[in-house]
Amino acid sequence: MPQAFEGIRILDFTQVLAGPFAVMQLALLGAEVIKVEQPGGGDQTRELMNTGKHPGMSPAFMGMNLNKRSITLDLKSVEAVTIIKKLIASTDVLVENFRAGTMERMELGYEDLKKIKPDLIYCSVTGYGQTGPKAGEAAYDGAIQASSGMMSQTGHPETGPTRTGFMPVDMATGLYTAFAISASIHRKTRTGQGQKIDLAMMDSAIVVQAAQYNNYFNQGRLVGLLGNSSPTLQPTADVFPTKDGFIQVTALNQSLVEKLFTSLGRKDDLQKAAFASTESRIENKAQVHELINEALGTETTSHWMRHLSAAGIPVAEVRELPEVANDSQFEHRRLFETIPSPLDSSDTVTLVKAGFITDKDGPQVRNRPPLLGEHTIEILKSLSYSAEDIAAFKANGVT
Repeated sequence: MPQAFEGIRILDFTQVLAGPFAVMQLALLGAEVIKVEQPGGGDQTRELMNTGKHPGMSPAFMGMNLNKRSITLDLKSVEAVTIIKKLIASTDVLVENFRAGTMERMELGYEDLKKIKPDLIYCSVTGYGQTGPKAGEAAYDGAIQASSGMMSQTGHPETGPTRTGFMPVDMATGLYTAFAISASIHRKTRTGQGQKIDLAMMDSAIVVQAAQYNNYFNQGRLVGLLGNSSPTLQPTADVFPTKDGFIQVTALNQSLVEKLFTSLGRKDDLQKAAFASTESRIENKAQVHELINEALGTETTSHWMRHLSAAGIPVAEVRELPEVANDSQFEHRRLFETIPSPLDSSDTVTLVKAGFITDKDGPQVRNRPPLLGEHTIEILKSLSYSAEDIAAFKANGVT
């Protein structure tokens, strides 16, 4: 059976994380992807967060570019633009994440290309969108975390706001982009029409915070810096230290709080006014934390995980990535994929695949991430360029 996007060709001009991650989601489901990169360096992520073990092929790049072919083209050259326009005739979706207006200046904007391919789906991913006073401004994950309000809700009152250790805006934007393109492909099958998609990292960051924004709009409530506390403000929902680590406890109602205090051997303390009700516990947060910290500090994380779980209390160990990766749960999820290294076929690399599985025709790794320009000649030949033409492109810096 064919995969969901088999037969769909995507021209991918994106780099870094959000755009490449989005396009890879569709490639995992069967789409054919041609990744357009600048000669010489290509996608800047090829060298980002790279220790040198994988020159030109950082783990971050590999994890965003499975199942793609790479062609190098200097888009400042007239010949490269001509090549792109030839490719457009057989392309279903174009995705780009240049600053707003860049593609138009190269005569590769939506209005230019839909003359060649009227039913083209054209997706532009930028920091702030294609219109408005911030259109055209460069944006990265950390900047959007700050400007979207995320950092105003992340951190401790004593030390101030902080960014996350991962890239939530990039990854959320990637997923949102993949969803928007999927919706447009579905629309095209029903109407035969293409579509222009304007997707902004800032918008995605707001959507991720929808619950907080809805509370602000309708109740005037701001979360503020809560550290590891729950937005419910209940002190029995927090991260607590054990004898050898940390656990996240989520006891949000009276029944769970009673189970928690009982499991900690502090049931009698519930009779005290400071601990008796939700309201009193919120008012006496420091005392509640002192009691829980004192009790949990007497035993190891593994002890409390068994003990509290058995009592029906929602609890999770705060784990490092190696511990998570070795969790036996993932033997059932097909989330990690080990493939031959793009740089050394005798070696392997392990990458994150997709966040869901299906009973049939689900996400599949068909091809390793491409070397820079690896498929340039192959793609140019498919456009009927001669060996002489291809050699001239190379000599003139077009490819």
